Amino acid sequence: MRSRKSLLLEQKTLNWDTAGLMAGVDEAGRGPLAGPVVAAAVILDELNPIVGLNDSKQLTAKRRERLFDEIRARALCFSIAEASVQEIDQLNILQATMLAMKRAVETLRLPPKLVLVDGNRLPTLTMRAEAIVKGDALVPAISAASILAKVYRDRLCQTMHERYPLYGFDQHKGYGTAQHLEALQTHGPAECHRMTFAPVLRSKR
Repeated sequence: MRSRKSLLLEQKTLNWDTAGLMAGVDEAGRGPLAGPVVAAAVILDELNPIVGLNDSKQLTAKRRERLFDEIRARALCFSIAEASVQEIDQLNILQATMLAMKRAVETLRLPPKLVLVDGNRLPTLTMRAEAIVKGDALVPAISAASILAKVYRDRLCQTMHERYPLYGFDQHKGYGTAQHLEALQTHGPAECHRMTFAPVLRSKR
């Protein structure tokens, strides 16, 4: 009869196919002319579902704020990460977005076995990952990540507005609106602007 020790050693060599944890990942801030790009990763608690999760762009600001607090309180774990304006200018916006997503996943308190990412591109990760187009409207964990990233970045824009009130970041969140472009032409770019983006480059001439 085999000993308990030998049975345990045998079990350690088996390829157990466990479900593991799944994280959803999304970003906010690829299109704006200023500020960092933000990514969030969320592992939801299947036994404690959150009602009302959806693509953050389909929710009102008030609803996003409420869900932001609820996700942080009820998710198994979450992480929010950035890639700076300097990194965006050095790497380009796509690579900086992938970097922010990688940072968000790698700083989760619990390591996921599977990562589902909104869109059609994937960051370089050590675990299995899948890209899902329109995942922020289809996968609750990605919806949750979308909300965390959006609210966090909107709050950063409020801070940017307080530091650079001439540009109206509290209203357009850094996007190239007529108001923002006019402010760029009048005042030139601030330190928080992405200097490699065409409208910002044109305002420096």
